[in-house]
Amino acid sequence: MDRRAAAVAELEQRLGYVFRDRALLERALTHASVGDGARKIRHNERLEFLGDRVLGLLAAQALIDHDPEWREGELSRRHAAIVSGKTCGRVARFIGLPQALRLSGSTTSQGGRENDRILGDAVEALMAAVYIDGGLPAARAVFDAAWSEALSSALAEDQGKEAKTALQEWAMAQGLALPNYRMVSRTGPDHAPVFVVEVSVEGLAPESAAGSSLREAEKVAARALLDREGVQ
Repeated sequence: MDRRAAAVAELEQRLGYVFRDRALLERALTHASVGDGARKIRHNERLEFLGDRVLGLLAAQALIDHDPEWREGELSRRHAAIVSGKTCGRVARFIGLPQALRLSGSTTSQGGRENDRILGDAVEALMAAVYIDGGLPAARAVFDAAWSEALSSALAEDQGKEAKTALQEWAMAQGLALPNYRMVSRTGPDHAPVFVVEVSVEGLAPESAAGSSLREAEKVAARALLDREGVQ
């Protein structure tokens, strides 16, 4: 088995799905640069168009299932994060897609296998191919497996941002100065630091929290202060 064939086999293993239509899989993994115009090669651009819609539907369903109380604005923000090019690129790397792609030599030499746009487009094409080959249940199973970490990260990040934003908006509504964040300490080795941050709002006792980064600690501290004050 050659290197690319092994990569394709590994890709299917990580997806938890084996294609019945091998030509469809090859098309999903073929970038438009292959052939460089000299030959008519069926590439993945049309599949990408369909896959964008399939991915959007599955992400929307996952969000609806996750929290039935979220309103449209909250759902839209989270949805945009889940289907973004950056997230799709991260998913592509997680499932081993870069090594399975068919790219022209020039595109490869220009870093195509690390390009988020190329990887994101290929992920969308792959989702379309799964949908065509196995139907919506198969596409949903692949989404659940491939996007599990990305979905959790997007939700956690968005929730953290929401806590800081909510604290700022609440302070302004009370006629108070904006929250102030101060790093109290940094401990631990460089590869696993622990930051402690204190957040204070005029007229209120401060709250402190720890995190693996300053940003994380700020989010947790903001949420702690909101919870203490009974702000949802």
